[in-house]
Amino acid sequence: MTNPIALALGLIVLAVFAADAAFNGAMLLTFLGQQLIRVTEWVAFWR
Repeated sequence: MTNPIALALGLIVLAVFAADAAFNGAMLLTFLGQQLIRVTEWVAFWR
């Protein structure tokens, strides 16, 4: 991956999170955090 592509993808991700915080009360970040905890617990179970 080249630097311009990585920068563009990073800016897109930041824009999505900023739009979520502005228009949806950061519910996307809450959802992703909850799912990360679930996946972490699931992986720890199979370890």
